[in-house]
Amino acid sequence: MKIGLYFGTFNPIHVGHLIIANYFAEHTDLNQVWMVVTPHNPLKNKDTLLKDSTRLELVFLATEDYPKIKPCDIEFQLPQPNYTVNTLAHLQDKYPKNEFSLIMGEDNLKSFHKWKNYERILEQCDLLVYPRPNCEKTPFHQHPKVKITAAPQVEISSTFIRNAIKENKNVQYFVPEKVWKYMMDMGYYK
Repeated sequence: MKIGLYFGTFNPIHVGHLIIANYFAEHTDLNQVWMVVTPHNPLKNKDTLLKDSTRLELVFLATEDYPKIKPCDIEFQLPQPNYTVNTLAHLQDKYPKNEFSLIMGEDNLKSFHKWKNYERILEQCDLLVYPRPNCEKTPFHQHPKVKITAAPQVEISSTFIRNAIKENKNVQYFVPEKVWKYMMDMGYYK
């Protein structure tokens, strides 16, 4: 089975994430897209970050009715800090019959050479890249394992959603209905 791995904190998951996941699930040769919920990124503000299990629950609520998109908590079980190359190795050991690809935004190509063992990542899998506005070309744009796609560009961010909720703005159409209801019931980001 061909699996696309879409990593993120998903704090919270929003329709932009789902549009991208849906594009890769339906418009590429992937059989499934796994939304890999990542633990706290040391570069992100932990004050606004929901617990790992809560973010996983929100991803589950957002994807439960769509069999080609699945939540994945694999990184919760790995030592921290974790690196993508380690997650890939763990997944390949656990699911040796699956073929994995990484789904990432084009803006990540600029710093991809700084990722731990990025050469090994390119040996092990394809990078399926969705376009981002105003990204300068990098040597990776020409790499045979990097596939720039025609995925829609969606300019919605989790930061925007969190800030809007904090300001008592209604952003219910920016997140799936089940996620919206759950977040409002629990009072998240207020």
